[in-house]
Amino acid sequence: MSPTFILLAAVLLIAAIFSTKISDRFGVPVLLLFLGIGMLAGSDVLGLVYFDDTALAQKIATVALIFIIFEGGFRTRKSSLAVSFGPALSLATLGVAATAAILGLLIHAVAGYSLLTSLLVGAMISSTDVAAVLGILRRKAIRRRVSSTIEIESAANDPMAILLTLFILQFAAGKTGSPLELAGRLAWQIGGGIGAGFLVSALARVLFDRLDTDNRGYYQALSIGVALLAYGAAEALGANGIVAVFFAGYWLGNADFVYKRGVAAMIEGVSTFSNMALFLLLGLLVFPKSLVTVWREGLLIAFLVIFLARPVAVILCTAPFRFSWRERLFIMWGGLKGAVPIVLATYPAAYGLDPDHRMFDLVFFAVLVSCLAQGSTLDFAARRLGLVEPGPPPLRHTVELLATRKSELDMFELRIERMEAEGGFRIGDLSLPEGVLITSIVRDDTILAPKGGTRLRRGDILFVLAPEVQAEAISAELNAH
Repeated sequence: MSPTFILLAAVLLIAAIFSTKISDRFGVPVLLLFLGIGMLAGSDVLGLVYFDDTALAQKIATVALIFIIFEGGFRTRKSSLAVSFGPALSLATLGVAATAAILGLLIHAVAGYSLLTSLLVGAMISSTDVAAVLGILRRKAIRRRVSSTIEIESAANDPMAILLTLFILQFAAGKTGSPLELAGRLAWQIGGGIGAGFLVSALARVLFDRLDTDNRGYYQALSIGVALLAYGAAEALGANGIVAVFFAGYWLGNADFVYKRGVAAMIEGVSTFSNMALFLLLGLLVFPKSLVTVWREGLLIAFLVIFLARPVAVILCTAPFRFSWRERLFIMWGGLKGAVPIVLATYPAAYGLDPDHRMFDLVFFAVLVSCLAQGSTLDFAARRLGLVEPGPPPLRHTVELLATRKSELDMFELRIERMEAEGGFRIGDLSLPEGVLITSIVRDDTILAPKGGTRLRRGDILFVLAPEVQAEAISAELNAH
């Protein structure tokens, strides 16, 4: 690996990081910016990097997806799942299948592609992107049940899209076998993946608790090993590694283990890097000149999935659940496409079904349109549909308890919402349980050191060190004055 390549990689990575400032200001999805930087550096524009190896891109993308999907499962909370389990699960499974089937049939009827090719394109573009969705939804306080449904669907629907794509590719190669064999293989792919994810997460909790070292880096490195173990173990057993990775992350993220907050930060960092590297790589892989030859079909496919296939799938999958028409409209519009469809678009070439990379270009163009059209207007859609709820401004200060030993104490962020006492009240006047400590106060975007005589005001954010079971009682005491 030459120094020039390393220098270019560093420049592209730093440029991608600072391009997020554009996203924050103008609402352009960051993943679209990453793709744009990759395309700009590629052979068709500046010519800094020549890259056309789809097989290598697929291998690198698989590794990146392991960490992206592991983090998606890790950050999926049981509380959010309880609010939107039914519709999210329906959209992540039946919704993906319905989107793929409807889109495939529409492409076959309208664009004139063969049925197999049409269904394959439909399967590749059927899932939504968790990174793109989370990056946009978390800017606003959107109605919780709606935002949770979209977030969990996006975090959990990639495995289904991958299974559908692989099934169609294997069918085209004549490797599917009898219907009974197919059903058994599919059941094992999903069930075995879930089982492997559960076993790896259980083992991971034991490993984290038994590691017993003061070097925090080992805990962070262990989290990487756990994600790779989940994928590798499932694949070795003939199950689906992506399914295993998601569920290993989910169960681990909802469990209690040593140094969890530090591990969570590490997983988020690796996932963010994987997303950036993946989209830069995919941007390098595409040749912008080739997009000129497919823009009409690509625009048509984007229109069909955004305005027909996705809406029909959402209506079918949310019919048993109580959603208003405004909420359904927002869920329809929240189906942003992203990394997984583009990665899946590299698969047909490996099976000899896309020698001229036309399917890849079609999917890539459709993803670009989805990111630009839906990603840049999702905030606007939430406001117009009346789904934005008042919420506190984002907090720029954090205080975390990063412990490499088990502890009953944790650090909580509590906000004073109500204040009856004129001029506030002193910390010394609070009736807090013994052993509870207010470590810092955030007021007007400034962090303050608390003392007994410090007067608290409405809107103050307190970082409190206390046992987890006392968090609600402390919050009630803070808001009782």
